[in-house]
Amino acid sequence: MRIVVAPDSFGDTATAAEAATAFAAGWRQVAPGGDLDLRPMSDGGPGMLSALAASLAATPQPVVVTGPTGAPEPAQILIAGTTAYVESAMACGLEALQRTDGDVRTATSFGVGELIAAARATIRVGRIVVGLGGSGVNDGGAGLWAGLGAEPADLLRAGGLALRDLGWVTPPAIGDLELVAATDVDNPLLGLQGASAVYGPQKGADQAAVMSLDIALECWADLVEAAVGRSGVRDAPGAGAAGGLGFGLLALGARRVVGFEVVSEAVGLAAAIEAADLVVTGEGRFDATSLRGKVASGVARLAQQAGVPCVVAAGQSEIGAREAAANGIDEVWSVADRLGGAEAALAAGPDGIRELGVAVAREWSRAGGQP
Repeated sequence: MRIVVAPDSFGDTATAAEAATAFAAGWRQVAPGGDLDLRPMSDGGPGMLSALAASLAATPQPVVVTGPTGAPEPAQILIAGTTAYVESAMACGLEALQRTDGDVRTATSFGVGELIAAARATIRVGRIVVGLGGSGVNDGGAGLWAGLGAEPADLLRAGGLALRDLGWVTPPAIGDLELVAATDVDNPLLGLQGASAVYGPQKGADQAAVMSLDIALECWADLVEAAVGRSGVRDAPGAGAAGGLGFGLLALGARRVVGFEVVSEAVGLAAAIEAADLVVTGEGRFDATSLRGKVASGVARLAQQAGVPCVVAAGQSEIGAREAAANGIDEVWSVADRLGGAEAALAAGPDGIRELGVAVAREWSRAGGQP
């Protein structure tokens, strides 16, 4: 029996690679003869580089950039041929913001611009794919612009709230560099579905901060669209991704792609699934947002196209059997359900994922009596 194991990360509990390994270890306890094909995945957020590295036979290059609060942050660049891959979360991630007691109103994406500049400095690189997700900023990509040479740099790198005081902007010169924004969300920059309203509270913004940040981003959008001679960028799908980093990239001419598709194509996921008897995917929290372009829904779609059953193994799940079936998912298993709650699931860490591997194998492997 051939099983493709293609999870996303389980938040802070386990990386995608750790989750795949833990699940496989549990499966082998029941069915040691199974052929497990581990394909850790990402939708463009944290873990994208590690998911790509093995398949692209490339080694991430370490760099140090400016974090969301100005402190140095270790990051990486992955170069394959003439394409470089970077993760915005490495430079301005929510974890770094919280670890340094930062404030989303003043958090900067300057380090993302530094990452792009470092990748661009490599002679053979002509295309840079920027993974968007897991950010701790809400500056509309102003810091990113400053990191690439835009002016006035001091204001641009001072965080989202400072943009209300901005009176002019000179865009960075990027020449013929091709930029690609890889994201799993299609939110616009502003309004009720925009970066501030939807994602600001996750980063610590209260209602007053959300309103102030949205007003500041509107000022930023007016100046940017005038400076680049393009209107409507603020309303483009994905402009609100990663605290508005999508807007900053799209204004520079970036092309938006679905993050999952970037990774799945690179790792050859579709072909692997076509040769499989069962596909297992998962993530830390499987909920309604998981069905809108994230890893679990993308894997399930490929499995459905190939006529292969798909199982979700998650830390927690809010998706019922009927909704799962409507999205090509045969069963949903969660650590929280097995251990009695979310806190127990978090405490169990990779061991909880391993136990899911045991349980799923008992149901699906030939050794355990596959349905």
